[in-house]
Amino acid sequence: MALRSDWLPALAAFESAARHQNFAHAAEELHLTASAVSHHVRKLESRLGTVLFQRHARGVSLTAEGRQLADAAGSALADMEEALRQLRTARHDTERVRITTLHSWAHAWLLPRLPDFAAAHPEIRVNIDTEIALTRFDEGGPDLGVRHGPGHWPGLTAHPLMTESLFPVAAPTLPGLAEVTEPAHVARLPLVSDLGRQGWPDWFRAAGVHGVDTDARYVFSDSTDALEAAARGLGAMLARERIATDYLASGRLVPLPGPALPARWSYYVVYPSHRRVRPAARAFLDWLTALPTN
Repeated sequence: MALRSDWLPALAAFESAARHQNFAHAAEELHLTASAVSHHVRKLESRLGTVLFQRHARGVSLTAEGRQLADAAGSALADMEEALRQLRTARHDTERVRITTLHSWAHAWLLPRLPDFAAAHPEIRVNIDTEIALTRFDEGGPDLGVRHGPGHWPGLTAHPLMTESLFPVAAPTLPGLAEVTEPAHVARLPLVSDLGRQGWPDWFRAAGVHGVDTDARYVFSDSTDALEAAARGLGAMLARERIATDYLASGRLVPLPGPALPARWSYYVVYPSHRRVRPAARAFLDWLTALPTN
C-alpha cells in the first residue's frame, strides 16, 4: 500500500494521540478539537482495516497493531526532526563565523572596528572566543584565529596581519612621574608586566640601561588587565602598540622616555590548511586583511 500525502494528517493525529494516550491532549498539541483527532484516527483505522486504539470509559489505549504503528511513526518523525535540525543548522552555519583570539587584541583592536564589518555584512553572525591557550581547529570548532607568534603553526595557513612595538607608559598621575626624564629613571617606578615573551629586561637592555631592578611589582596574564592597572596608577607598563591606542588617545596613559622596542612576534590570521574556508569566514578574512593597521 503506497503512502499518499492525504494520509499525513491522519498519521500526525494518530502519532500524537498514541504518544499522549489521550485524544484531548493530542488535540491541544495539534490545535484541533478532540472530535477531529478521533475522526482522523477512525479514518486511518478504516483505511488499514485494523483497530489501533481500544476505547474505554477512562480514555484510550493502543492495541498491539497500534503500538507497532506508533513505534514506526515516532521513529519516522524523529528522523525527520533531526534532518530538519541539520538543515537549519547548516543554513545558519553558512551565515556564522567563529573566531578565536587573545582577549587583549579583541578588546582593544578588533571591537572598535567590528561595527564596520557588521554594516558591510549584516547577514553574518560573529562568535568570538578569547583564550590564552592555543585553540584546536577541530571539525565544528573555530573557522579563523588571530594569533600572536612567529607565523608558523603545523597544519595552519597563516596570513600576516600586523607588527607591533613595545614602549613604556604610565598614568599621568603616577607619583614620581615628573622626575622621569630619561630611560634609566623608569626603573624608579613600580613596574607592571604581562606574560609576554618580551618584557622589561629586554626594553632596558635596548635602552642601554644596565644594573637596574627589572622585577615587576604586578604581573598579569592578560595585557589588557596590565594596561588597566597602569592606568589606575599602580605603576609603569611596557605597552603593546596595538592595544594601547585608546589609553593613549584618552590621556589615561602617557608614554615615558625611551625607545620603542620592535616585537619579535607579529599578529597573524590563521585557519586549517586542510579545510575549505566557508563563505562567512572568507568574508571576515578578506575584511580583516584589508583593514589599515595603523
